[in-house]
This record gives sequence, structure tokens and C-alpha cells, in this order.
Amino acid sequence: MIALLRKEINIFLGSLIGYIVIAVFLLATGLFMWVFEGSEFNVFESGYANIDSLFVLAPWVFMFLVPAITMRSFAEEKKSGTIELLLTQPISDTGIIFAKYMAGLILVIISLLPTLIYFLTVYYLASPVGNIDIGSIMGSYIGLLMLASGFVAIGIFASSLTDNQVIAFIVAMFLCFFWHFGLENMKTIVRFGGLDSILLQLGINSHYSSMSRGVIDSRDVIYFFSLTGFFFLLTRFMLEKRKW
Repeated sequence: MIALLRKEINIFLGSLIGYIVIAVFLLATGLFMWVFEGSEFNVFESGYANIDSLFVLAPWVFMFLVPAITMRSFAEEKKSGTIELLLTQPISDTGIIFAKYMAGLILVIISLLPTLIYFLTVYYLASPVGNIDIGSIMGSYIGLLMLASGFVAIGIFASSLTDNQVIAFIVAMFLCFFWHFGLENMKTIVRFGGLDSILLQLGINSHYSSMSRGVIDSRDVIYFFSLTGFFFLLTRFMLEKRKW
């Protein structure tokens, strides 16, 4: 499993698209937070020494970033025919999925590491220096990792559905958007027997919004673990389906 994990990371970082994806994420968040004047996300114009803008922008960028990272996970294996060889290796389907999932999550973490520069910047911009809520920012980062975990699981599942990377990217992007905002917006349409409340709780946004403010609630953590596990099981089902 470790060998597969290493292989997935090396393939991504060994290609130009890997660096382009990471660069696009940093460029998009960086421009809105530090360059574009008149933007509600601009740190200099907010009047407060914080990086809350990052945690508001990140989900939107992740909807493109994560599918781009995960789209080749199984789709490329199917297209090249190596999926059959992979499934005959002395590693369980669960181990294969977990290795690809961890590779995707590690790559997202790599793309997030440079944003610590944003944290250091507001740390020294604060008056006096260091007058920021470090605990809240760290909690927000945990929330962002939880969100990334769910999106990666969704992306891996989407990749298991097809042998076309572009289709895998589109399906993953749609599912991420639907789970993040779609379910929540459906509650305004569906108002029957408390179903609107259930849809709100099933959606990612309500749970992520809480964690992005630095509030770590066990219910939100359980939700993200459940979301990840749900798509993990769906991916396993798709792999086992090939053996029928």
C-alpha cells in the first residue's frame, strides 16, 4: 500500500499539471486576498488581522482543485488497462482505495502549506504583532482539512465511475458542488415533514461554516468522517462490481 501511495504522489508531482493545479490554487486565493482592491476578501481592506477570507474562498477553489487531483486515480488505470493488474496484486480493494485517497489528501495538504505565509503575514501586520486569534485560525485549518477529506473521497469515487479523466473531473466537480451547496439550497424548495432540516444537515456547508470559524464541534467532525466513509464504500462497491 505504501508503494502505491508513493507511486500516486510521484506521478502527480512528476507531471506539469500537478504544479499547475497547485499554482492555480495559490494564485486564485492570493489575488483575491492581497491584490484585488475593492474585494470583500482583501485582507488590507478588511481592517482586521485575520485570514478568514482564505476559508471562505477555499471551498470554491477546492471544487476545481480536488477533482483535478483525483480525476486520474482510477480513470487512468481503467483506460490503460492496469486496473486489472492492480486488482490482482496482494493488496485489498480497501487498501487500494485508501492509498489513492491518502495520496489525494496529501497533495491537497501540500497545496495548503504555502498558505501558512498568509498566516505569518497577518501575524506581523497585527497591532501589536501577534495580536491574532491563533487558536481560531488553527481550528479553521482543521475544518479546511475536513472539507478536503470529503472532497477527495468524492473525487476518488467519481474517478471509479469512468475511464475518461475529463468526465471524472466534471462528475467530481458537480458532486462537490451539489453536496456543498445544492443540498442546502434544496431546503428552500422542499418543506415537508422537517425534510428541509435534514437536507441542511446532510449538506457540507452548514458543517464547514461552523468549523471555518474555528469552532470544532464533534458533530461536524463525525459528519465529515461519515461523508468520507460513505463515498469510500461507494468506491469499493464500484471496484467489486468489476469482479461480478
